[in-house]
Amino acid sequence: MFSPYGVAMDADAPRVIAMNQAMKTARFGAVRMAVLLAAALALPVIAGQAVPAASAEPDQPANMLVPPTSASDFTATQLDSVLAGSWRSPSSRARDAYRHPKATLQFFGIRPDQTLIEITPGGGWYSEILAPLLHDDGHYIAAVAASTRDGEDRRDDSALHRTFAADPAHYGKARIVAFDPKAPVLGPPASADRVLTFRNVHNWVMADTAPAMFKAFFTVLRPGGVLGVVDHRANDGASLDSVKQSGYLPTGYVVKLATDAGFTLDESSEVNANPKDTKDYPKGVWTLPPTLTLGEQDRATYQAIGESDRMTLRFVKPEAAGDTSH
Repeated sequence: MFSPYGVAMDADAPRVIAMNQAMKTARFGAVRMAVLLAAALALPVIAGQAVPAASAEPDQPANMLVPPTSASDFTATQLDSVLAGSWRSPSSRARDAYRHPKATLQFFGIRPDQTLIEITPGGGWYSEILAPLLHDDGHYIAAVAASTRDGEDRRDDSALHRTFAADPAHYGKARIVAFDPKAPVLGPPASADRVLTFRNVHNWVMADTAPAMFKAFFTVLRPGGVLGVVDHRANDGASLDSVKQSGYLPTGYVVKLATDAGFTLDESSEVNANPKDTKDYPKGVWTLPPTLTLGEQDRATYQAIGESDRMTLRFVKPEAAGDTSH
């Protein structure tokens, strides 16, 4: 006799029944359900005897169990669904070819059940991917710089609020928190699984707030948590002073900002590299799309280059790291 999960009802039946009852009486999100099923399928059928591996043959016996989708496969499927979402504008989708959101987020180890803080999301290009992805089982928090002036940051902040308020089905659980750029606090210590920032470090470097920002990232991440950084990459050997005003940054300098704050560089990726970017433009990185600061001047040339060459860095807060807020 077999249970609804195809597990023999012998000495392990109480565990299977208890799991079945829990699934009926509790409300689980998709990620938690997958984890629970994986645990159930890992139970031995007979004491001291493991369940045989699932057969690759199409006509496998009824008592052969097919393992559930892995967490990474599940996340990939969810990302595909979100990237194809109808709420994303055509102009946002057009940037996918340059920003590689699926591969980038997979590199950062994003899962739909995490608590994730995106730092300074601007108009919300990544917000419209991350907030819906985390809507059911995780927590998306947009951290924005507090501002008392009517500048770009204030307009972006207002646009983000409007976007979230207009579409509660996808953004209803997203939060926006403000921080002081000179003394940033992003949330309770060790409360986040992931902190991500896209094309912002160069702004903090120009404003002399970068060290404080990286220390805030370290504090809010739990031990073992990941900091993901994407930014415009300067040519090898370029000094900070020579490129600081161009929007490009030396990779080594960004790595030092993170390691000085306590992080360990886990891995770098070339997923956002662009060898067409010569990095020698009249208005720095803003000469390229999507800003195109020169307007119609040589527009076709800059559009053919595409968006900037970018570093993609994954840092980890060491497991032994404690609360650094004191």
